[in-house]
Amino acid sequence: MAVPPDCDSIDCAFQVPFVHRLRFTNDVLGADRDVLADLLEQSGEKPARVQFWLDEHILKAQPDIRERLTALVETYPERLQLAGNVQIVPGGEAVKNDIHIVERMLKVFNAHDLDRRSYVVVVGGGAVLDAVGFAAAIAHRGIRLVRLPTTVLAQDDSGVGVKNSVNLFDKKNWVGTFAVPWGVVNDAALLTTLPDRDFRCGFSEAVKVSLLKSPQVFDDLCRLAPRIAERDMQAAMPIIKASAKMHLDHITKGGDPFEALEARPLDFGHWSAHKLEVLSNFELRHGEAVAIGVAVDCVYSSLQHGLPEEDARRVLQCLDALGLSLDHPALHEPVDLFAGLEEFRQHLGGRLTVTMLRGIGDAIDVHEIDEVAMCEAIATVAEFVQSPGEEVVSRG
Repeated sequence: MAVPPDCDSIDCAFQVPFVHRLRFTNDVLGADRDVLADLLEQSGEKPARVQFWLDEHILKAQPDIRERLTALVETYPERLQLAGNVQIVPGGEAVKNDIHIVERMLKVFNAHDLDRRSYVVVVGGGAVLDAVGFAAAIAHRGIRLVRLPTTVLAQDDSGVGVKNSVNLFDKKNWVGTFAVPWGVVNDAALLTTLPDRDFRCGFSEAVKVSLLKSPQVFDDLCRLAPRIAERDMQAAMPIIKASAKMHLDHITKGGDPFEALEARPLDFGHWSAHKLEVLSNFELRHGEAVAIGVAVDCVYSSLQHGLPEEDARRVLQCLDALGLSLDHPALHEPVDLFAGLEEFRQHLGGRLTVTMLRGIGDAIDVHEIDEVAMCEAIATVAEFVQSPGEEVVSRG
């Protein structure tokens, strides 16, 4: 359509510079405390004002952590100032399923006069990072956020992400923002009290990103999976670090950090995972749902898009060796499950775009899902769970 002669039309592309600060430490609240303190930069000559938000799960596992956080600020009195008491929030999806918790966060920010150069330091699992991060992103249009992830899932994936959100209308992450965190500290000591279930399921995201980005890391994961399942940290930490770096590289170098394009490849396996969480009433952890979703989409990729059957089988075996269950009753509710495809499309907008694999390290975008073939993939994964040693990836 032609522009009328008396109208002006100006399109001006521009870029906003961001810095993503990722640190790896062994004891951030002890011997490595300087690493966190150095992230909390002063504004002029005044001390940086810091407010801590703590996941109740980590408080129960490490009862002295509240005092250790306070002591960290008190160690640097000329540089840091505590803005109120350490705040406690529910852990897991509970913090994301009640939007009134976000309102409480905003009230606390306001009561302590936090501003754009104050710091909200959130210590917890991925759901708590999401919810507190969302509140920080909308207060004053953005308070500086520093994340201290306390789960494998948050350290190897979501903690380095640029998304914040809570759930609404029985839909995952329906309310949220894109906001680059001021800093992220992946600390090994914060993982020590993590329950085995949560430790293991965090590696599903490492499997996912290695399938997309690095055949070598995937090979390492397959080799190290039994040791990781036994919490051998010498095996686990290099994988956590490699996964975090691959996620970070995709965000900072992939050209689409705020998902303005059609595809969101880092959500490989997630169209079903997000729906499975809801259908299971969040009985499934996010990492457990992702393991199932990745397994199903790998088998589907072998049926429809040329992923070698041997590679699909290796994925199932790797996830199994990590101690992850690959089946759940909610997976066998096809009408409800496939509704997740439309929710996935709506979340991004435009036409349906789902990432699949032609090979390990060779991702493609597809715009249609053959529901018959997907049901076959689901059945194949379920058969594998019953007989993991058998060769089950086939068209039947």
